[in-house]
Amino acid sequence: MATPVTIFDTTLRDGTQGEGISLSVEDKLKIAQKLDHLGVHYIEGGWPGSNGKDIEFFHRSKELNLSQAKITAFGSTRRKDSNAETDPNLNRLIESGVSVATIFGKSWDFHVHTAIQTTLDENLNMIYDSVRYLKSRGLEVIYDAEHFFDGYKNNPEYALSTIKKAEEAGADWIVLCDTNGGSLPGEVTEIVGLVCSTLKTRVGIHAHNDCELGVANSLAAVQAGARQVQGTLNGLGERCGNANLCSVIPNLQLKLNYSCISDEQLQSLTSVARYVSEIANMNMPVNQPYVGAAAFAHKGGIHVSAIMRHAKTYEHIVPELVGNKQRILVSELAGQSNVLAKAQEMNLDMNNETTQTKQIIEKIKELEHQGYSFEGADASLELLLRRAFGDIPDMFTVDSFKLIVGKNGGASISSEAIVKLQVNGESVYMAAEGNGPVNALDNALRKALVQYYPDIEQMHLSDYKVRVINEKDATAAKVRVLIESTDFDNTWSTVGVSENVIEASWEALVDSIRYALIGKTRIDNQTASAERLGIVNH
Repeated sequence: MATPVTIFDTTLRDGTQGEGISLSVEDKLKIAQKLDHLGVHYIEGGWPGSNGKDIEFFHRSKELNLSQAKITAFGSTRRKDSNAETDPNLNRLIESGVSVATIFGKSWDFHVHTAIQTTLDENLNMIYDSVRYLKSRGLEVIYDAEHFFDGYKNNPEYALSTIKKAEEAGADWIVLCDTNGGSLPGEVTEIVGLVCSTLKTRVGIHAHNDCELGVANSLAAVQAGARQVQGTLNGLGERCGNANLCSVIPNLQLKLNYSCISDEQLQSLTSVARYVSEIANMNMPVNQPYVGAAAFAHKGGIHVSAIMRHAKTYEHIVPELVGNKQRILVSELAGQSNVLAKAQEMNLDMNNETTQTKQIIEKIKELEHQGYSFEGADASLELLLRRAFGDIPDMFTVDSFKLIVGKNGGASISSEAIVKLQVNGESVYMAAEGNGPVNALDNALRKALVQYYPDIEQMHLSDYKVRVINEKDATAAKVRVLIESTDFDNTWSTVGVSENVIEASWEALVDSIRYALIGKTRIDNQTASAERLGIVNH
């Protein structure tokens, strides 16, 4: 039977210390619910002693219908030369109403003397008193030994004495923190192994990623005996971030045969990671292991030819195990294997012997020569292939669009778009304003279509990029616009190219909406067919 490892998520606390990350209380509540569905065991919600937002979160978190996760509040040991019972930070932890408190204390003698400017003995008393007091109030206590690895390397006897004090006071977990993120896996293995042989209390690891070893150090700690891993979704966190649970969990479970979450929960990892990225308003790296859009993407013709025979030739796991999927990228470097594989994904009858196939490949290469890039715009590529096979329903056609951009005196610049479409044989004329010309076009197009396709309200643009293709032509240069859209369940990208940035944006925008509508129509048709055959029951 696989050895269980407890997952402690600190996205809502340590993760929010990352540059550019700011979560509202509503954001934190939504993420907490997703983390519970993912199967994490502890969700660190914040520091109730530091700000009103976290206090509100803990108050409202009681309304969450969590199936297994415990909400924990974060704080520090009591202040020097004071009493735990009257310490405001410790009492805020109790008042927050959580059943689990996570507190940190100093392990490094250098920090004791320099940061909190007290004696080594007083620091030991601070640790003992704080853990004992919280335990006396009925809380489960997780003690985070801050800077433990640096402290151990500088003064091993004293570093060990700090965690022994926490154990003596009744801590339920003792978590060793590589707070500066400077330790190496070999050091972590040796030190965690020694600690596990010294303590009776369960041991955890809290690794930062300053040397890009947060995941490696977490795995090393578990292999050395640690049974709790603290980290964040997508590796969010201060400086270079925390250990990325999106890599820690599948590595432990799929590679090392530990048990963290259920197989079904693991299959939601990619969607949860992307949800958190969306809520945090951060672009998730496409090459992020396991959950990134390019984690199982293949471009080289030889690679694609091989994976069409067996995916294992160039994939270390089955992507669906973590909720991801295989992708075939198509560009001017691609061979016929890439295009055939994409067509196969779409159930299009295509083989490398036909004239049509050769024409499609030449068309793709010509478009790439003009400045299009399909390897980052799968949705545009799919539309291109489906058009070639006549497999696109006539959802709507564009007659014209107009833009009015103006500025009156000291007022801000205003943008208004007017679009004229043909939908279901009807002429639709619609106007809308926006923050800028592209936003105005987006609003007008949606406004025109929503009465016919209500599901369009569920999608929105999540990213917009403009790249100048031939810079030497200055303001007359061609630009490539990439638009990423999402409906929370799926994310897709489209591309447009023109000497006019508005035209390029419009092309990508229309493709994005058309792709969303075609996908929804196909799902509805499949469901209707299944109902007729008696496969779907209500």
